[in-house]
Amino acid sequence: MEREQAGTGGLATVTLLTRAGCSMCERAARQLAALREELDFELVTTDVDEAVAAGDASLRARYGDLLPVILLNGTEHSYWDVDEQALRADIPAR
Repeated sequence: MEREQAGTGGLATVTLLTRAGCSMCERAARQLAALREELDFELVTTDVDEAVAAGDASLRARYGDLLPVILLNGTEHSYWDVDEQALRADIPAR
């Protein structure tokens, strides 16, 4: 995957799509938090069920069965598990 810069101050943005009570989502959040310190990216967490309650059903409709989903700069990067090797390749440490 080609690396694209986005986010604040040139940082890549990693978005974790999640939902409450999802143990795989909790594990992915811990992995991404640790990687964020190493790779220096902006981490955004979005609960797809909360998005529906706020009037946006598109994320749950698209990714609901794949959670957790990791987006890199808005593009699907991996789902169910954090692909650490690919993330390290796509966001080299600074």
